[in-house]
Amino acid sequence: MRIRHTPKLIAATALLAIAPHALAGATQPEPDERTQRAIRAAEDISLAFSFAAEAVRPSVVGVTSVRRVEMRRGRPGPQLPGDPFFDRFFEDFFDRFQPPGQRDMPRGDRPGQPQPDTDRYFERRGGGSGFIVSEEGYILTNNHVIQDASEITVRLNDGTTRTATLVGADPQSDLAVIKIDTEGLSALTPARFADSDEIRVGQWVVAAGDPFGLTSTITAGVISATGRSRIGLIDYEDFIQTDAAINPGNSGGPLVNLRGEVVGVNTAIASRTGGFMGIGFAIPSNMAEMVMRELIDEGVVTRGWLGVALQDLTPELARTFGFEGEGVLVSDVPEGPAKNAGIQPGDIIVRFDGRDIGTFETLRMRVARTAPGTVVPVEVFREREALTISVEIGTRETEQVAAAPQRAPEPQIDRELGFSLRASQSGQGVTVTGVEPGSPAQRQGFAAGDTILRVGDTEVNSPAEFRRALREHRELGSARLLVSRGNMRSFRLLSFD
Repeated sequence: MRIRHTPKLIAATALLAIAPHALAGATQPEPDERTQRAIRAAEDISLAFSFAAEAVRPSVVGVTSVRRVEMRRGRPGPQLPGDPFFDRFFEDFFDRFQPPGQRDMPRGDRPGQPQPDTDRYFERRGGGSGFIVSEEGYILTNNHVIQDASEITVRLNDGTTRTATLVGADPQSDLAVIKIDTEGLSALTPARFADSDEIRVGQWVVAAGDPFGLTSTITAGVISATGRSRIGLIDYEDFIQTDAAINPGNSGGPLVNLRGEVVGVNTAIASRTGGFMGIGFAIPSNMAEMVMRELIDEGVVTRGWLGVALQDLTPELARTFGFEGEGVLVSDVPEGPAKNAGIQPGDIIVRFDGRDIGTFETLRMRVARTAPGTVVPVEVFREREALTISVEIGTRETEQVAAAPQRAPEPQIDRELGFSLRASQSGQGVTVTGVEPGSPAQRQGFAAGDTILRVGDTEVNSPAEFRRALREHRELGSARLLVSRGNMRSFRLLSFD
C-alpha cells in the first residue's frame, strides 16, 4: 500500500520528531479564582438536579395499555386520531411496542394483525408513565393512558413488571389510579407531594417518565406559567406550563421541584409536530392529590356545584352594570343551590369563600373543590351594591351542555341592527332569525336561534318592544342584551355604528 504524504501530514510528523517535549509538557489552563467560584456554584446547582432525579426515580413507573380498536373496513392499518396542534394523548406507539422482528413489516402483514376486510378489531398498544403514591401499590397516571384498556402492565424502576387493575378514573381531570399486587416485591417508594399553590413562575422543575419507552428519563426546565385554561383538553383545566421537555410517553409522570416533591402530573404538550416544542402542561399536584384520594377511597370523584351559568366580565359589560374591578358575571341561574340562596342573573361574583375571583374558570375550580354540603359566603355586586350571600354547595351530577341553536327561516334583515327578529314561540323574548354576514352583530357573536330576553334591565317580548328599549341606549353607543342560546344564557353588548 502506498502512502501519500500531504503537506499537513509532513508538518505534523516533523513536529513530533523535532519537539515531542513541547506536546508532552502541554497542560490545561487553570481557572482563576472567579471562574472557580462560578464552577462551584454551577456544580452545586447540578447537585440539586441530581438529588431531585434520584429522589423521584424509584417512584416512577412505565405504563403499557392494550386496547381493542375497531378496524375501518377497507384500510390496511389502524386509523389514529390526531390533533394538528395539541398532542394530547401521547399514545401513538403502535410501532414502538411491536416485537423487534416485526417493526419493519407492513402493519397488515404482522402476525396476529387482522385484515381490514375480515376481522373488525385489532389490538393497539399504548405507552405512558405514572408514579407510585402508596406502599400498597397504588399508582397515579393520566386517564388517557389507560382509557378503555383491556390490559394494563406496569414496569417498575428495577425492571420488574406487574399487571395492574383500574381503581378509578376521572376523565374530567384526565387522572386515573391503578393498582399492582405488591406480593414478592421489595418495599415500594411513594412519591411525596408538594403544595402546587406555592410554586412560582421561573422555578426550576424536573420532569420524569418513560418518553418513547426510554425508562427513567429526566428532563429539566422552569415553570413557564400557572393557571393555564381554555386549552380544550379536559373539563377542569388549571394547568402548570413548563419548558421541561415532555414527549410522547411522559404522560402521567411526575413534574417535581428540586426537593424531588411532585408539583404536577405531566399531561400534554402544545406541538405542531407531535414532539416537544418547548410548551408542556401538567395538572397541579393539589388537584391531582384530591382526585387521587377520592378515587382510592370512593372510586369516583365528587365535586361541588353552585348552579349558575357564568361568563367573563369584559370592561365594556362591567361599565353597563356600573362596576369596576374583577369578577365573574352570572348569566343564568337555573334550579339549584345558587337560586335557592338568592343569587340572580346579572349578579357579579367578586369573592367566593373569602377569596377573590378573576375568571369563571377560577370560580368553577374553587366550587368543584368545595365539599358538597358546605355553606360558603359568596360576595356579589348587584345594582351598584355589594352583598354577601350564604350558599350551601350542592353535588354536581352531570355537566350541563348548551344545546345547539335552532335556525329558523330568515325574514328580512334589519340593516341597522345586522339581524332579523320575530317574537319567540315561548312568549318570552325575541328570537334572532338571521344575521347579516360581516355585520357588527355577527362579529359580536349573535347567531340565528338566539333569543334576546332583555335590553338593559327591560324585558322585551316583541320586535317592537325590543326597538323601543334599544332607542334608550343609542346615545350610550351600545346596549347590554341578555341572550339565551339553547339552555344557556349570557350577556352581550350590541354596539351601534
